[in-house]
Amino acid sequence: MRLYATIFIKRFAVILEFFISIMLAIGILFLCLRMAFSLTSIPNLDVWPNYNDLLDTCFNLIIGVELIRMMYQHTPDTVFEVLLFAIARHIIIDNTSIWSSLVGVCAIAVLFATRKYLFCEFDITDEFIFRATTKVNAVNKILHVSLPHEPGETLLELITTKFEEFETETGVGACVYIGDVGLRVAKMHAGKISRIEVIHAIH
Repeated sequence: MRLYATIFIKRFAVILEFFISIMLAIGILFLCLRMAFSLTSIPNLDVWPNYNDLLDTCFNLIIGVELIRMMYQHTPDTVFEVLLFAIARHIIIDNTSIWSSLVGVCAIAVLFATRKYLFCEFDITDEFIFRATTKVNAVNKILHVSLPHEPGETLLELITTKFEEFETETGVGACVYIGDVGLRVAKMHAGKISRIEVIHAIH
């Protein structure tokens, strides 16, 4: 029961993020249209938008677009882009003193150094543990994956077949990969597999 509750909460969180992304995208679209229809006012510095307003609004819209990407991609690169534009906006728009600009430039340098030396390529995964007797068809429906299976086949039968196919020794931690899905022995009882972890790569 806790497994199903965990899966439901994760899926619900994804739906909420998707809904928030849609609202943000619609808001950005309307602001872009408003800005486009107001471009004729730019030569008049006393009427909105003047050049500074245009620059400020464009930076805010770009940061909003990067926020949308961050919400649906969930990768370090998207976080990097949001921080980069936010710091650049502060340096260019809110330039209060040479020291604040220097701090901003140093922050950008730290970001690029972090990206070059500390970022690593990895897959974001969902990991769920099922009973070995769980039907593969049920796992496919719950996790929205496409594990190949025969009618009525269980996770135990599938992982055993793959272990034999790849000549993998059965034991806790033993793992096989089928496309973007991994099957790992999570627990054994009396020499038999009792729990199997299904690892689903999101990216």
